[in-house]
Amino acid sequence: MLNKIQHMKKLLLVVFYFSLSYSAISQNLPRIIVLSTGGTIAGQQPNPDKAGYLAGKIPIGDLLKNIPSITQKAHVQAEQIAAIGSYDMTVAIWIQLARRINEIFARNEADGIVITHGTDTQEETAYFLNLTVQSDKPVVLTGSMRPGTAMSADGSKNLFDAIIVASDPNSKGKGVLLCFNENVYDAKNVVKTSTTNVNAFSSPNTGSIGQLYDGKVFYNAESLNRHNGSAAFDISKMDSLPAVEIVYAYAGASDAAINAFIDNHSAGIIIAGTGDGSFDKAILESVKKAVSKGILVVRSSRVVSGKVTNQYVGTFDDSKLGTIVSDNLNPQKARILLMLALTITKDKNKIQEMFMTY
Repeated sequence: MLNKIQHMKKLLLVVFYFSLSYSAISQNLPRIIVLSTGGTIAGQQPNPDKAGYLAGKIPIGDLLKNIPSITQKAHVQAEQIAAIGSYDMTVAIWIQLARRINEIFARNEADGIVITHGTDTQEETAYFLNLTVQSDKPVVLTGSMRPGTAMSADGSKNLFDAIIVASDPNSKGKGVLLCFNENVYDAKNVVKTSTTNVNAFSSPNTGSIGQLYDGKVFYNAESLNRHNGSAAFDISKMDSLPAVEIVYAYAGASDAAINAFIDNHSAGIIIAGTGDGSFDKAILESVKKAVSKGILVVRSSRVVSGKVTNQYVGTFDDSKLGTIVSDNLNPQKARILLMLALTITKDKNKIQEMFMTY
């Protein structure tokens, strides 16, 4: 019964967008498919002047009705992949998204894809897709900081802009992008840097690569992580990924968390270190134990910008510790790369090369 209801919803969306944008087809406009996962952009609240809300409650069709002029820019269709707050995002949904995107492009069903997504883990989803989408066509994530029913909601403008970015021929080959508050960021470098402000994202190491104005995108920088249409990892036959956990370092940190992950036979551990990927003596001894058990350990940093560099002398001599450095990947993105890397190899040197490349 549930499958029938979901099928009917998809049919209604298709009928709605066929009737709404038949003129766009005749004008030979770009074909854009919007994949919705929920998030604040689809959030509802009883009081539009209050902060609290329920994420993922508004169907994607209703969100698109708020930007009717988009039919003059693109032929838009929509699919509901999930209806969650992005704090509930899972590896399973990542794999589902990547497979659906690859399927759409392989069948030449769209010229670009937009994903509506909660902001909490949006940077992680963007980076995962950047490593797994097998096409150089634009894939653009967006969302909002205010729910759809809020006063001065920002979702409609962000969604409009994201479709503009996905429709622009100059967006091709730039890898997965994130469009928010009239800025465009590449997936590797973008970070959520505000918990509540509508200008929630930035790329501290590189800055944005483009801006939007008056229904057009203007690129002012070229991402060094260009996408040639062949992703680094093939997830077409995967249903899960190796378990990789994150340990947070701080003054006087206990080794309880890392030891629990070791005892749980995690495949990899990311250390969200202080400074240049450092951590205290308690965690250091457990890192040595983890490496001796064949667990891959990556030194990342809780600091918002900069790199974690290879150290060849001193306490954190990576060649002696057997650790990997994350370069400029933050802990959450380092976790994604290590999970995917472990599907190919457990060779530390090869994985270190991946961290310096992707």
